Amino acid sequence: MSNVLEDIDKRTQMVGQNRLELLLFRVHGRQSFGINVFKVREVMLCPPLTHLPKSHPSVCGVASIRGKTLPVIDLSLAIGGQSLGDPTQCFVIVTEYNRFVQGLLVKGVERIINMRWESIKPPPKGVGPDNYLTAVTQFGDQMIGILDVEKVFSEVIHSAEEVSGSVIGTAVKNAVQPHVLVVDDSSVARNQIKRTLDQINISSTLAIDGREALEMLKKWVETQDPLLQRLNMVISDIEMPEMDGYTLTAEIRKDDKLKDIYVLLHSSLSGVFNDAMVKRVGANQFIAKFSADDLAMAVLKRLT
Repeated sequence: MSNVLEDIDKRTQMVGQNRLELLLFRVHGRQSFGINVFKVREVMLCPPLTHLPKSHPSVCGVASIRGKTLPVIDLSLAIGGQSLGDPTQCFVIVTEYNRFVQGLLVKGVERIINMRWESIKPPPKGVGPDNYLTAVTQFGDQMIGILDVEKVFSEVIHSAEEVSGSVIGTAVKNAVQPHVLVVDDSSVARNQIKRTLDQINISSTLAIDGREALEMLKKWVETQDPLLQRLNMVISDIEMPEMDGYTLTAEIRKDDKLKDIYVLLHSSLSGVFNDAMVKRVGANQFIAKFSADDLAMAVLKRLT
């Protein structure tokens, strides 16, 4: 596995091409799951773990990796399955999500595949609202599930979702309530953003992926919807089925009637994102998930 992430920097060339690469892994049995390579720092056999009293049941311990201490989450337990058992017989995927580095304990790691976002679809409606998938895709004869890792972390590693009073105090009352289009495939992330906007008195419309958002914007233009006149910005995730945030931004910039819309990319891809990527697709700003204060301040700054 030492070379599984070799030359990862070259993969930034996929930006704006509606493509991604997935690291495939197994939790239990033969079912394969995928995680965006950009969120993976390294993969290793599970190192020695130290158990912490009163930690979340899904946290099987903390590990010291390259001089840093990080929690290791039994991914099977976190999504409602059985414990993976002896950690020494498992792998740890070291990831960076939402400004934190953590390890995901999995049973096996398979390979990296290159996909187009168009081939990645929302999960079937029959799986119910409590599932841990944001998308599914087909690779050969395998059905690959893409986990809603943000939902896992929101349940295991809680983050503050309240906007500070000092930030709320900077909000300026407008004669017309500003509006924001929120685009994210994770229901957890969508609701986090909506609650943040509600606290600073800004209304919002929610879309589940870039394609739905683009169609919504074009319909607003076609029907001269008043929401378009109130639209302050688009806040978009990057990783989404059908159409990712990079491609959504590029499509907005290509449309003469939409090109001036302010686009804020809001993603858990904090570890590898850089200014060059923002400029390449024409986004106005990037903020790493999730800080209610940082997001609220960015929106309020845009208003002023």
